[in-house]
Amino acid sequence: MLHGLKPRCKLNLQKDHTESPFYGGGGSMERVTISMSDEFAAELTAFMKGYRYANRSEALRDLARLGLKRAQIDHGMSGQCVATLSYVYDHQTRELSKRLTSDYHDHHDLQIATMHVHLDHENCLEVSILRGDAAAVREFSKSVIAERGVKHGQVTIVPATIETKAHSHAGRGREHASPHFHAHPKD
Repeated sequence: MLHGLKPRCKLNLQKDHTESPFYGGGGSMERVTISMSDEFAAELTAFMKGYRYANRSEALRDLARLGLKRAQIDHGMSGQCVATLSYVYDHQTRELSKRLTSDYHDHHDLQIATMHVHLDHENCLEVSILRGDAAAVREFSKSVIAERGVKHGQVTIVPATIETKAHSHAGRGREHASPHFHAHPKD
């Protein structure tokens, strides 16, 4: 799975290497066969036309590079973060709502807020704002996205410095005297 999306194609790696002077500095290339649904193939064709790709191999190579780069950034980040976790799920999937609620209760320390939207009679969209250790946020997000019945999912992680000492702004021209925390995005 790249970037939290459930695959709509099947990937078959073959050990058929082809010499190519155009890619990778003249090294060999491994041939990969991909089986995909007609709908996914049509989306890929539309993407190719929109970005003027000459063939599927070029388009898929660029998309794979982009996806791998994004996955490496998301996977390699450590420290504190804020994040959005968005996913679409079929609320009629047996026990899914119960499992999701349990997951969120088990990780209540990561959750700031969640918005729930009914898309149609079966599908719901949830967007959660998370805060905490990047590894914990990433693992929690993966577990939610991997639940049976979750159709699409994506997490976006933003590195942040989270002040852990509660404080107030009384006397600084701001009149909210209740203690609170701040999460400052890193540059």
